[in-house]
Amino acid sequence: MAGLSDPMAVGPAARRHTRAATVSWGGRHVMIGGEHPVCVQSMTNTDTADPIGTAIQVKELAQAGSELVRITVNTSEAAAAVPAIRDQLDRMGIDVPLVGDFHYNGHKLLTQHPGCAQALSKYRINPGNVGTGSRRDDNFAQMIEIACRHGKPVRIGVNWGSLDQQLLARLMDQNAARATPWDAREVMREALVTSAIDNALRAEELGLPGTAIILSAKVSQVQDLIAVYRELARRCDYPLHLGLTEAGMGSKGIVASSTALAVLLQEGIGDTIRVSLTPDPGGARSREVVVAQEILQTMGLRAFTPQVTACPGCGRTSSTYFQELAGRIETFLRVRMPVWRDGHPGVETMQVAVMGCVVNGPGESAHANIGISLPGSGEDPVAPVFVDGARSVTLKGGRIAEEFETIVEEYVARRYRADQGPAAVGEVGGGADAR
Repeated sequence: MAGLSDPMAVGPAARRHTRAATVSWGGRHVMIGGEHPVCVQSMTNTDTADPIGTAIQVKELAQAGSELVRITVNTSEAAAAVPAIRDQLDRMGIDVPLVGDFHYNGHKLLTQHPGCAQALSKYRINPGNVGTGSRRDDNFAQMIEIACRHGKPVRIGVNWGSLDQQLLARLMDQNAARATPWDAREVMREALVTSAIDNALRAEELGLPGTAIILSAKVSQVQDLIAVYRELARRCDYPLHLGLTEAGMGSKGIVASSTALAVLLQEGIGDTIRVSLTPDPGGARSREVVVAQEILQTMGLRAFTPQVTACPGCGRTSSTYFQELAGRIETFLRVRMPVWRDGHPGVETMQVAVMGCVVNGPGESAHANIGISLPGSGEDPVAPVFVDGARSVTLKGGRIAEEFETIVEEYVARRYRADQGPAAVGEVGGGADAR
């Protein structure tokens, strides 16, 4: 068993060394790869031909924390709407870069709609469905040449469900000739890796800078994703986009994505992530952004919003009040983050504890930056509040939630001041250790 001195026992491995790609719009530059933090992206599910509806959802995703937003560009109407979407976002003050998702007819759409080609900040090309034979080569080359002309980076994204059939047939023939053939799944994995890397090299031959290429290889099973990306990481130094495709709904989609991405991120593999969740009927599309952020934050790779520690409840907590308060505080923190982000640097590292009884409540609260220990069954109806490890005030009565939110707001204003700068607030985040 690894000891505590083993670096793998206390944190992720060093990030894999990659080239760095820049995705820009206006003065906004999102860096993918190199020494830059793993970035979060998402995708709309609106009809792109509806510029207002699409712009509204892009805004929601960006405000939730998506650093890139991908939109489907599948018809002439959708391509024609892209400049209007970009204009609408600019008017709303949303400078998130847009990524165009192309399949089958991207070469035609980018050629016929130069405004679309310019308004997008990055193109996603799936080499498995740009055509067959010489037509495939020509169509792929046409898209790469347009990317070069407009100075746009490209994600070459191969997909389990739409592999280049000619490549797959060739690899299967080669496999049949082996003394000990691989099983069919291994051949499919190799086809994904080979397709991604070969097409990246082809794009470079066509003039696209190596620093303008990101690779992805989407599959829907956890073990396949891990195996494919480990091999991609071993065989190239392009930045990698991680994500399970068709991850699913609800807890299944969250667990599958979290499991796969966490293994790879722990090994230092991955430069940008997307969690592909199927929304519940009427559910917010931005849920996938929140999950992606939570994966990175719980692994200690990035901080996006203050974290709430809350106990699961037991026989000592027959009241659900602490659960309601934990949920309310978590919502409060996420709603306030857009306001706090610019004026209170470092606030995203804040730890908040909402505990339900005397057993672990005071201790957990004291280890957070700010915490509250609510009364359990049979305990006195009072709630001590701890600030930077020291007991501060005791709340009671019917307005505990409102009073605690006020205490949090005042703490943020006092502790995370813009005039302190990031270095001055770097000590905050360990509760008792930061006293």
